[in-house]
Amino acid sequence: MDFLDRFIEKAKNSYKKVVFPEGEEERIIQASFQIQKEGIANPVLLGKREVILSKAKNINIDISGVEIIEPESSSYTDELAELYIKKRDNVSISIARHLLKKELVFGGMLVSSGKVDAMVAGAINTTANVIRAASLTVGFQPGISTISSFFIMVLPDGKILFYADCAVNIDPTSEQLADIGIVTAKNFKKIIGEEPKVAFLSFSTKGSASHPFVEKVTRAVKIAKEKASEFLIDGEFQADTALVEGVAAKKVKEPSSVAGKANVLIFPDLNSGNISYKLTQYLANAQAYGPILQGFAKPVSDLSRGAKVKDIIGVTAILCNQ
Repeated sequence: MDFLDRFIEKAKNSYKKVVFPEGEEERIIQASFQIQKEGIANPVLLGKREVILSKAKNINIDISGVEIIEPESSSYTDELAELYIKKRDNVSISIARHLLKKELVFGGMLVSSGKVDAMVAGAINTTANVIRAASLTVGFQPGISTISSFFIMVLPDGKILFYADCAVNIDPTSEQLADIGIVTAKNFKKIIGEEPKVAFLSFSTKGSASHPFVEKVTRAVKIAKEKASEFLIDGEFQADTALVEGVAAKKVKEPSSVAGKANVLIFPDLNSGNISYKLTQYLANAQAYGPILQGFAKPVSDLSRGAKVKDIIGVTAILCNQ
């Protein structure tokens, strides 16, 4: 059983309800059919019922058992609008009702209200739009003010690493890097079920170089340790120091529970993170799952606009395991 199959099997016992705001998209319709058929989750599609059913019929799929909600005429609108204005006290009830006609906002409020457990979007919408809607509706985890993403990297030998942030924050501050490290550690523990060992990466190891780029990372390590002392966090490390015990033994003079043993890698900027995950994927023949959004109060994830049906199913299963 490969990595994703394991999570699909685990999700089958979770009975989670997942909303798909882009319910009129053919790939989403196909994925929701498979998700329901295999018992991975209970999908909820947003959009015009007539359009969704017509598209399902055209591709010979029976989604009669899949819940469909039309945001423009839903009986949930008044309740969700009242909840929305409690979150945004400068918004009138009429504006809230208008906003809820937008599928991303409606889907986010379904998550916020607890009517569904998670939201998956991005097959049509941009990452920025998904993040904006979820920020306004679902909100952030306590103590976290940075939305970021992670990739699950599965190496050919079966080793699993989490890479963050490889898709959202271009040049995070020390405070943002600390948030990224903390939420990625939480997700590693939730999803993989093992102790995260978080390495903040740089071109320097423990002061071997002096530069503002290095100082940003060392500050992030300090902040992350103070905010989340329950996790094993260390750095700044070069990548080989973080991953190879023999190298760590030579470069790190002080005791470290992370050096040479890291399973969560925090990159200093989007350049290094995005380049590294693609190099790992194509040169090391690793499987890359993501990006999975993180930092929200409840599970929300983005999709690549080129996502295939199997990608949508995979992301859904991973969210169900969060």
